[in-house]
Amino acid sequence: MFRILFYTPEIPGNTGNAIRLAAISGAELHLVEPLGFDFDDAKLRRAGLDYHDLAVVTVHPTLEAAWEALKPRRVFAFTSDGETSYTDVDYLPGDVLMFGPESVGLPREVKDDAHVTSRVRIPMLPSRRSLNLANSASIVLFEAWRQNGFQGAQL
Repeated sequence: MFRILFYTPEIPGNTGNAIRLAAISGAELHLVEPLGFDFDDAKLRRAGLDYHDLAVVTVHPTLEAAWEALKPRRVFAFTSDGETSYTDVDYLPGDVLMFGPESVGLPREVKDDAHVTSRVRIPMLPSRRSLNLANSASIVLFEAWRQNGFQGAQL
């Protein structure tokens, strides 16, 4: 299945929604510290509802630790300056879908990391800064899952 990676997420509700997304899709959720919240945050718990026990969530102390654990073959960095539209990627199970912190997105050194296969964008209207982090992850994950026949889902 697919692996969602949030690099230093800041807002607990977004990560809570991503936990729920991981639980309903079978994706793994990987979080790189520092996190902008604690796991006992009420907003994180509320957004994740009762899905916390159904999701695979791993917290990594650094991006390098995440790479070591994931041993990724392909990493797609989602960013407003991506060269490729998310609909033009041929996703494969095991791909890492990486998103940056809500306030600033992925920093240059992360986008330039040797593990990154491609920078990818989600189209938006001009003069708009960004989409919500959890919404972005949902859009991309469901496109990847769709391309792979919604493997494991009850259709």
